[in-house]
Amino acid sequence: MANYTFEDFPPGRRFDFTKRTLTSDEIIAFACEFDPQPMHMDEEAGRASILGGLAASGWHTSAIMMRMLFDAYLDGSTSEGSPGVDSMEWKRPVLAGDTLDGHCEVLEARVSRSRPELGIVRMRAEVTNQRGEIVAVCDYINMLRLAGKDADHAHG
Repeated sequence: MANYTFEDFPPGRRFDFTKRTLTSDEIIAFACEFDPQPMHMDEEAGRASILGGLAASGWHTSAIMMRMLFDAYLDGSTSEGSPGVDSMEWKRPVLAGDTLDGHCEVLEARVSRSRPELGIVRMRAEVTNQRGEIVAVCDYINMLRLAGKDADHAHG
């Protein structure tokens, strides 16, 4: 049973993230698979780059943010996914040993005109490092079912 429905997302509602510390091994493993640029694969190359050390790919930071969103509210919600991301900004390098934290906040919420069983929620996620510096900001849309509007009812 879902804990969060569309009605639980009024503008201004905030969901806090769970902290996560990145290791060198995680950064390199992600980079090997998805973004094998030198600054993501090798400490020395990272130090020689403008990033200042072994740095997570921005895509890795985004993937971690996605997991933080899942743990903060998506798990157990009536989420039906997202039609897209309005913006994704990587503000600062995320280096091996950094601890990420942050939150997401509801910016706008409305019932869909074309699918009245769904609510459209515009949100902003901010990921910070252990110094409280913003490392990533994402503006995105989430679609959530309204209370009492389960998938079987909506399609039947």
